[in-house]
Amino acid sequence: MRTVALTKRIIRQMLRDKRTLALLFVAPLIILTLVNLILNGNGEVAPPRLGVISVEKPLLQALEQSGIVIEEVAVDTKETIVNDRLDGILRMTDGKLTLTLTNAEPSEAKALKMKVSQTIASLVIANLATDFVPPNLSINYVYGNGDTNFFDVLSPILVGFFVFFFVFLISGIGLLRERTTGTLERLMSTPIRRAEVITGYLTGYGIFAVIQTIIVVLFAVNVLDIALVGSIWNVLLINLLLALVALSLGILLSTFAASEFQMVQFIPIVVLPQVFFAGIVPIDGMADWLQAFGQIMPLYYAADALKGVMYRGEVFGDIAVNILILVLFATIFIVLNALALKKYRK
Repeated sequence: MRTVALTKRIIRQMLRDKRTLALLFVAPLIILTLVNLILNGNGEVAPPRLGVISVEKPLLQALEQSGIVIEEVAVDTKETIVNDRLDGILRMTDGKLTLTLTNAEPSEAKALKMKVSQTIASLVIANLATDFVPPNLSINYVYGNGDTNFFDVLSPILVGFFVFFFVFLISGIGLLRERTTGTLERLMSTPIRRAEVITGYLTGYGIFAVIQTIIVVLFAVNVLDIALVGSIWNVLLINLLLALVALSLGILLSTFAASEFQMVQFIPIVVLPQVFFAGIVPIDGMADWLQAFGQIMPLYYAADALKGVMYRGEVFGDIAVNILILVLFATIFIVLNALALKKYRK
């Protein structure tokens, strides 16, 4: 009987908590639908774009027939590849071919390298009975090298994600505790301004967020030996801004939660979708509306900036737009926090 009574109490509690029920049954369906759309969406993967210099016509025709988009370029410099958004440049000099791969995405670079090699091999087979001399093919890389793998690109994203996740969780639950113990209401009954409360909470939790961010970044670079081509100061700046966004967002959402249990429920709704748009899954292959959806997520910009600095060696000017957008996210969340505190002032 006691077991039955306990079971009835749990059921009544769950039925009274409508939001928990909704998240319990609806959230998995939303996440599952999102994953399905991302991995099996209508978006088509764009064909590789290859710049060419002095390449013979038969090889050009064979490359086009293999599905590669060909563009004539004047020089095979890094600036040309980046500015023209090419996947590589193929240049013929004195009967030798040089393929310079962007290698921003190692899997795509390897696929393009294989296509070019197979196309050359097919030409050799087709011309075995003639005097055709197969050209030598040498490979260069703009980013990384031939040993670069997917984890080298994934690592900067993971650094940003863990900073975002733990700061979001700790700040949200921390402020929630202030509310459930009545500390926040007592504080708001004093003449203190809402801006002072927000500043105090952001500073208090922010100090620990800064320490955590510095530890994570230094550990990733110095202990785990994650690739860092650019400046570590830019990496710290990006992660600190991301931590500020997570801090202000966590505090904001905690005002809508009545318990730690409800705060944790925000994770599959707010945190998990951001992972899919951080670059772990190729964004270019998603449908246009999914790509637009990803651009409202802070981790989208932080991950792009971190990859730019840590893997591609970009400088501050290259990531300035991403930095400004992160600042904008933090400003919006802080203003919303000030507005949300109104309901605690009686």
